[in-house]
Amino acid sequence: MTEGLRYAYAVVRDTGTPEAALDALTALEEVRGVAGEPVRAVRHLGLAVLAGAVPAEDFDKGPLRKRLEDMAWLEDMARAHQRVVDTAGAESCVIPVRLATVCQGEEGLRRMLATGRDRFASALDRLEGRVEWGVKAYAAPPPPQEPPAGAANGPDSPNAPGAPGAPGALGAMSGRDYLRRRKAQRQAAERRWGDTEEDARLVHHTLSGLAERARLHPPQDPRLSGVSDRNVLNAAYLVRHEDSAGFAERVGELAGRTPELRVELTGPWAPYSFTDPDQTTAADETTAPGEASARPGTPGRTDDGGAPGRPFGPSANRPGGPAGPAARGRRGDHG
Repeated sequence: MTEGLRYAYAVVRDTGTPEAALDALTALEEVRGVAGEPVRAVRHLGLAVLAGAVPAEDFDKGPLRKRLEDMAWLEDMARAHQRVVDTAGAESCVIPVRLATVCQGEEGLRRMLATGRDRFASALDRLEGRVEWGVKAYAAPPPPQEPPAGAANGPDSPNAPGAPGAPGALGAMSGRDYLRRRKAQRQAAERRWGDTEEDARLVHHTLSGLAERARLHPPQDPRLSGVSDRNVLNAAYLVRHEDSAGFAERVGELAGRTPELRVELTGPWAPYSFTDPDQTTAADETTAPGEASARPGTPGRTDDGGAPGRPFGPSANRPGGPAGPAARGRRGDHG
C-alpha cells in the first residue's frame, strides 16, 4: 500500500542495497513509530527517507493541529520520533526530519526528497562519521550555612531581636547591623553567580576546542525541565566518532575542577543541532554562554523541502528542555 499518510523521521543515503539490508532499517526491526507502525525506507535520487504509515484521524492536517495542543500526546510523539532517529543513527549517518512532518503517500515522500535533495546531501556529507554531545551546567546551590545560636530568633528571623520592627528590638544586633548582613549576603550570592557563569564560559571554550562545531541553546526553563538549579550552560557539540571517548573524558575532568557547577553530559546523539549549516558556528567562533540567540525551527513544514532540523525542541535528555510549544508545526503538503 503506497497511499495514505506517511510520517517522515529521517533521511539517509541510499546505498543501493536491498531495503532489508539497509543498516538503518536493520536497527529498526524492533522499533515502532509514532503510531505504533513499522518504519520502512522510501528511496529516490540517491537518498532514502525513513517513514511509516499513520492514521488520518490523528495525522491529517486538521486533527494534527488539535493534537499538537495536547502536551502529553505531543511529548509521547516526540519521544517516539526521537527513538526512531536515534536507533537508526546508531548504525548510519541520519539527517533528522522535523517533528510532525507528514506527507501524502510515498509519492509525497519522494517529492520531499527531490525538493530538499541538495540540502540533505550536503548535510550527509558534512555530518558523516560525527555525533552530537550535549552538555548542560547548573549553578550548584551554596553549601548550607550553620545557623547562629538561637536560630529560631536569629538575625535572619523576622522575629529576631534587633531585626527591624521586632518587638522591643533589644537584641545584640541592631537594625542597621541586620541590614548590613543581608546586603553582604546578597553581594556574596551575586559574586557566586558571576563565578559560575565564568566557569561555564571556561567549560564551553574548552569543549569547543575539542569539537568541530558547537551550538549554544537558550537556558532551560525550570518549569519545563523540572530542574530548579540555574542553568548557566546548555550547549551541543559536534564531535567525530573517534574523538568521542576523549571528549567525554574531558567533560568529566572539567566537572571535577568546577565544584560551583553541576555538569551533565548526554549523548552521543544523531546531530540534531547541526543539520542546518546556518544554525552552526565553527568551534572557534562560538558566542559566550548567555549571549547566544537560537533561531527557532518550524517543525512539521515540508513545503520547504522537508528541511532537516531538530525533531523536537528541547528534551530532558538533549540540549534544550522537554518537548514543548517549540515542537508544534503543521502537516506538510507534499501530496
